[in-house]
Amino acid sequence: MEGPQAFTLSQNVPNPFNSATVIEFYLVRAAEVRLAVYDALGRKVAVPAGGSFPAGRHAVLWDGRDDRGIPVSSGVYLYRLTAGWKSETRRMTILR
Repeated sequence: MEGPQAFTLSQNVPNPFNSATVIEFYLVRAAEVRLAVYDALGRKVAVPAGGSFPAGRHAVLWDGRDDRGIPVSSGVYLYRLTAGWKSETRRMTILR
């Protein structure tokens, strides 16, 4: 079981963004990770990262496309990082 400090999730940069953004997170220890992006209605639009990650700092580039490769429309999106029993969510804005 992961403790309360299993990871830290940073705000994406840049935010708002047009074509791509970077989401950084830091893992205290190696973990199975899932980084998913959701629209304002809570529908999953993309999973930019998933799998086993070592401890340390990680940066994931999201190109603003859904899982089918189609650019998403302007608006507010949520990204959620889950590792072990912990998950955190942040908000980001795309301006097309």
